[in-house]
Amino acid sequence: MRRELPYAFSGLALGGLLLGNAALAPDAAPIGAVDVALTLAMTVALTVCRRYPVAAVSVVTVAMLALHVRVHPGVSAAFPVLGAVFVATRRGRRAAAAVASLAFLGGFLARDISVAPAGQANQLIAERTALLLGWFVAANFAGLMSRQHQAYLEQVEQRAIEAERTREEMALRRAGEERLRIARDLHDSLTHSISVIKVQAGIAVHLARKHGEQPSATLLAIHEASSAAMRELRTTLDVLRSPADEDHVGLARVDELAARTRTAGVPVHVTVSGPARDLPAEIDQAGYRVVQEALTNVARHAGPATAHVHVEYAPAQLTVSVTDDGHASPAHPVTPGVGLRGMRERVTGLGGTLRAAANDDHGFTVRATFPLDGPGWTARSRAVQPAQRVAESR
Repeated sequence: MRRELPYAFSGLALGGLLLGNAALAPDAAPIGAVDVALTLAMTVALTVCRRYPVAAVSVVTVAMLALHVRVHPGVSAAFPVLGAVFVATRRGRRAAAAVASLAFLGGFLARDISVAPAGQANQLIAERTALLLGWFVAANFAGLMSRQHQAYLEQVEQRAIEAERTREEMALRRAGEERLRIARDLHDSLTHSISVIKVQAGIAVHLARKHGEQPSATLLAIHEASSAAMRELRTTLDVLRSPADEDHVGLARVDELAARTRTAGVPVHVTVSGPARDLPAEIDQAGYRVVQEALTNVARHAGPATAHVHVEYAPAQLTVSVTDDGHASPAHPVTPGVGLRGMRERVTGLGGTLRAAANDDHGFTVRATFPLDGPGWTARSRAVQPAQRVAESR
């Protein structure tokens, strides 16, 4: 509707010009109700000429010819027709615009011939015909040039979109190749070294027990740490080699995540506020990863504690929070580790905010807020996502 307002205002202005010119012109006939109706029809046709260019240019041409025959307002009757011809040509209706131009010129010329005084007909016809012909040629040409310019801009915009898509695909492909390279390097070097440590520590524990001796606490710690390191390394390698797994996790699986955490001995309560809605894939995955990392930290660092997961859907944002009642306190601030830094980078990369701090009494809270109505979050997420596939615990 807003796009039609300029056309409506133009029609009203031209209608006022026509009626005013007809009232002031000495050779014009008196204005009647039919003439006002013709002017209103022209105004309505100009208002919708962008949507219906052929019908509009036809109505404007007929109305202005009828007004010219009845009142004879002069060349000002051509102004609405020129505007409708320009719009029709710009919208690709060149044949309709050309027919309307010829019809108006022919009708205008016929009326001038019929009422021109003898001896002055040739001069009046020549002057007005030359003037109107130049105007209508210019209107058709200007509409054609405007349409070609518009098509050129659309092509430039489309090429820019294709170029951006190509750059994003290349960036994702390079990121995937880099992940595979890192996975191969880790598997070939670090995995082998940790495996040797684990095997040697296991043999030492077995031999000590075989000889009836109690393995030392240091040896048992080495064996346990190497086993945990192997498990975490395998998980990391799986993620690096299969980034498509990210497409299968989201906040819809928070209950499964909570159930797994409960099996580890941590009570978890999940609360969902607001109606669930379809989320952008990156935000859905990031919210799930925040909950996953926060619950992992509760299981490892909070001690005997209960975790509360709260997912809040709002029209303009998504809020995900994990609160525990563990032994963390403001008196002993938590030093941010790799896990917390990874969460913060993931959230801020999507235009959100992350608060991770101890509660006033005891316990720890991780709260992430993601905007859902920002125009630029998609580009930001694609730029940072490849570097944030894995977040380790703090």
